[in-house]
Amino acid sequence: MITPIEQISAIYPGAQTVEPVKEQADLGQSVFGAVFQNAIQNVKDTDAVKNEAIYLLSTGQLDNPSAAVIAASKNELAVNLLIQLRNRAMDAYSELTRISM
Repeated sequence: MITPIEQISAIYPGAQTVEPVKEQADLGQSVFGAVFQNAIQNVKDTDAVKNEAIYLLSTGQLDNPSAAVIAASKNELAVNLLIQLRNRAMDAYSELTRISM
């Protein structure tokens, strides 16, 4: 039996909570698709936070400049995770197409 991964709570203020994969899968979407949707939404959310932090830094409204660097790093990690998920999915698809019946 496979136990689902618990939802990770946001560690930075102002972050939106992501809908759990299990709830999306219950709506008719596959778990595989729900994982990708969550990864894409995470990239969008972290990009918005990064852009806001960079804007606030460039206008002098951000008291802590390291917050912009942290937001950019989180966005970079989210993008890298999405790319790795895509690469693994493509590798799995390639392996499945090589199976002869």
